[in-house]
Amino acid sequence: MIYFNKEKLRDKIYACWIGKNIGGTLGGPYEGHSEFLDVQGFITEKGEPLPNDDLDLQLVFLCAVEELGPAGINPASLSEYWLNYIPPAWNEYGVGKSNLRAGIPAPLSGELFNEKWKTSNGAWIRSELWACLTPGYPELAAKFAFADACVDHGLAEGTHAEIFTTYLECNAFFNPDIRGGIEAALKEIPQDSRVAKTIRLAMECYDKGMTLKDAREAVVEETKDMGWFQAPINIGFVILGLMYGEGDFKKSMLATVNCGDDTDCTAATVGAYLGILYGMDGIPKDWLEYIGDDIINIAVDKSYRKIPKTCTELTDRIMNLIQPAFRSFKFTANWTEGDHQAERGYEENWFLERTIRSPFNHRTKYCYDVPCSPFLYAIVCFEKEPFMKANEELEVKVVLKNGSKEQVNGQVNLLLPEGFSCDYPHNLQIARDMDEDCIWKATVRSGDVVNHINRIIMDITIAGRPLPALIPINIFG
Repeated sequence: MIYFNKEKLRDKIYACWIGKNIGGTLGGPYEGHSEFLDVQGFITEKGEPLPNDDLDLQLVFLCAVEELGPAGINPASLSEYWLNYIPPAWNEYGVGKSNLRAGIPAPLSGELFNEKWKTSNGAWIRSELWACLTPGYPELAAKFAFADACVDHGLAEGTHAEIFTTYLECNAFFNPDIRGGIEAALKEIPQDSRVAKTIRLAMECYDKGMTLKDAREAVVEETKDMGWFQAPINIGFVILGLMYGEGDFKKSMLATVNCGDDTDCTAATVGAYLGILYGMDGIPKDWLEYIGDDIINIAVDKSYRKIPKTCTELTDRIMNLIQPAFRSFKFTANWTEGDHQAERGYEENWFLERTIRSPFNHRTKYCYDVPCSPFLYAIVCFEKEPFMKANEELEVKVVLKNGSKEQVNGQVNLLLPEGFSCDYPHNLQIARDMDEDCIWKATVRSGDVVNHINRIIMDITIAGRPLPALIPINIFG
């Protein structure tokens, strides 16, 4: 059970989006600078924020949550919104969408042909929506964040970065300690990732009493092999801004921008986080007046008229989704006139242990998700890139998750492309309530002819159910 003071919660969420707009506008003019800067404030025209794709994509995904319901958010469903409503084709956005159109599902769409950009910034800059949907329960928000990030970043550093920022921001609704929040979020990503290493370095530099400039140079040196516009270096700059800003909104924002690189993204994330932490009382009045309430778009299909036009509208629509989002995970969120409270009872702890697992569990680097029904979910995994030539073999693993109240017994039949063959287990037992994932394995052999897309259909006839579960296994020539 969780209780929220409705007005205080709305104030924090509104401050999140105002902070996001302030940071994007403050940092926007300096994007791409590789030197240490000396920014003192805004240089844009007063009264209107700069357009920012960091925010735009979240507006599209807000509509996805409204239209599909929180339980309908997964890599496959968000992929459709990418293709329908997000026109830009730059960097990882373009690679991810090109892969989707070529028949490569997510997260595989973010992994293949994307060596440079899957470690970039496109995902962690759009974490606020997920943080605000389940405030104070970052384990839940991280599930949404993974579904979002993996479409154009696979299981790489860009995805680690979004899980980190989502956890940090979501936890801020209950945890007012900046350092404690960073350390808690850091535990949720692979400790050997470049993002984690850079976060630790940034904090160590602050602890040693280094100047901001010297700390910034240490982060640059640590990540120089990756180049600019990459997640590890820019997450490092976010942490430097928060540490050296020491809780002051303006000081934190300016410290972040002065580190350079993807300045609109880094400052927007710092502004959003501090907005959640302090609410509107923490937003400087002169900076609030400079920006206003409007949202200006740059990366959304102009014919898509459902997106919010102001931070006020965006906040109100998120507020309407919070209780449904919690209910979709079998939690209850209630409004109260007192302070926020979280009471995690036995039933909720059981559900967290069973279902809110690391999104990386059982996955290989090359995998994609297939939602089969409201209760059955599949992850198709390969041990190597799923490309085959004539007369080759490829191992396939399918992880099956059952969210129903009873064990699922299924009979498997494979529909194979002409010339392909496979020996495989024909019977499945999938434990109830996600007690234990069912893992099905097989080795596929190609024939003399391998097409561009070779689609195997895994047909699972389930006892006591009117329709089979159909899982496509896509192999590429």
